[in-house]
Amino acid sequence: MQNNIFAERLKMARAMQELSQEALASKTEGHLTKQAISKYENGAMMPNSTTLIKLAKALNVTPDYLFRPFNYTLKAIEFRKKASLTAKKTNAIELKIKDKLERYLEIENILDIKPLPLPSFSQNLIQDEKDAVRIAQETRKLLAIGNDAITNVIDMLENNGVKVLETDEPNKFDGLSGYADNNAPVIVLNNNFTTERKRFTALHELAHLILPIPAQWDRKRKEDACNAFANEMLMPAQEFKKRIGEKRHDISLSELIDIQKQYGISVDALMYKAKAENVISESRYKTFHVKKNSQPLFKQQVEQTRYPAEQSGRFQRLVYRALAQGIISTSKAAVLLQKQVEQVKEELRLV
Repeated sequence: MQNNIFAERLKMARAMQELSQEALASKTEGHLTKQAISKYENGAMMPNSTTLIKLAKALNVTPDYLFRPFNYTLKAIEFRKKASLTAKKTNAIELKIKDKLERYLEIENILDIKPLPLPSFSQNLIQDEKDAVRIAQETRKLLAIGNDAITNVIDMLENNGVKVLETDEPNKFDGLSGYADNNAPVIVLNNNFTTERKRFTALHELAHLILPIPAQWDRKRKEDACNAFANEMLMPAQEFKKRIGEKRHDISLSELIDIQKQYGISVDALMYKAKAENVISESRYKTFHVKKNSQPLFKQQVEQTRYPAEQSGRFQRLVYRALAQGIISTSKAAVLLQKQVEQVKEELRLV
């Protein structure tokens, strides 16, 4: 059994680093051959302690990872990416996410924290984007947000049972959502995006988890509905019209920047809302894009991030909570956080 776990984990760790068996062998500086790695991955041979340490170092994982049982899996995955993202890179991202999720769910299990269900709207399938907007408004009511700005989208999601994971990936990876096999909802964000884009993507992924979208819809129609949901969650139409007006021909960038700073929604998304709510015409919306694409300085001003950074902190808080309560050891905390023991001791700082 242990041989099988090690063999699978070794293959996964190598895939996460996008290494061939030959490339991994070369990273061990002559200590291992491609043939030896092949035997490990086939379960025909097990490494000694010295070899194990060299393998773990070459793969940028802890030795513990290579023997960790498969207790959790990610299912019903919705993967958002550019077509140019290779299958090899996609697989590497998915495996890194599974590793993060395993550690997240492990600390919740240690602390006996049960998954919270998301709001359910499965009674009737949505018919169009207006239904997606309506469900966003209902979600705001259920979460007691009203028409107020969502100060921190990631905190809001995590406080309502969603596991938010972040990963540093190329811009070809947009985001991901799905469920762990204990039915815990999971959203993955690209940490390299601007704050406004991360907030929008997080709510777009939430839409994929809760919107009752007809299965026969094509990808674009599904994405448009999820975008409409995310846009309304960030800035309710009622509040938008209250600030901008019912009908406009020209809107100043200063007006939109002021809203962006308060609601954490991009200027692009606000202009889309102006078109969707018929505040401006379709032709006026197209003119905005023509100007943006023809004037680099204007494009830079439109796409500039102006909202404070948001990052997921719940997983780390749970680990330090368990450590402070004496439920786990410092070495276990270090394994979960993927940090050095000394760093964990420094960061604990009991008060």
